[in-house]
Amino acid sequence: MHQSFLSISRATAVFPALLFGMFILLASCSNGAGTQVKTPFSGKKYLSDARHFRGVGLGQSANLNIAKSKAELEARKTLAQQVRTNLKVVSDAYSSELVGTQASETMEKFESLAREVTNNTIGDIRQLGQDIRQLEDQTYRVHVAVEIKKKAMFRFLKNKARNDAKISELARAQMITMLDKEIERLEAEE
Repeated sequence: MHQSFLSISRATAVFPALLFGMFILLASCSNGAGTQVKTPFSGKKYLSDARHFRGVGLGQSANLNIAKSKAELEARKTLAQQVRTNLKVVSDAYSSELVGTQASETMEKFESLAREVTNNTIGDIRQLGQDIRQLEDQTYRVHVAVEIKKKAMFRFLKNKARNDAKISELARAQMITMLDKEIERLEAEE
């Protein structure tokens, strides 16, 4: 009688080894990519869009108030970077309209105004959420999500430019003109 190569007894002996080998192979493949971490405020709802600048910040400290302050400062810093980038795009678009040597001063003042977003209390910034966790080591980890309407931010920057005594009249006029055009553009999109 001819015995087949893969008999039932051989299959039951080989099957656990095959299963174990496949498990090891799959486990080694998944570990190479790392572990995905879900953080608070990481969805699409918390990304900037056509109407809003949004930022998320993280702060950690043994003191809850310090952790909150760090998170809020980080969120505002994110907003300031977005505003700075947006102003760079706006100023590049209108650079052909700028007059003379004052153009570089205008760009520098725009950057300075954008940095002030982190240092000033802007009434129109709205907190979207706050997630507070006390960790095993008794420190606090705070995530904060904030937003501001782009029009409100440009109006804030326009007021800052209007009241800044360090800006020359020509640079001030150029900045206000650019900000007005950007506010008009946003209003037209609504």
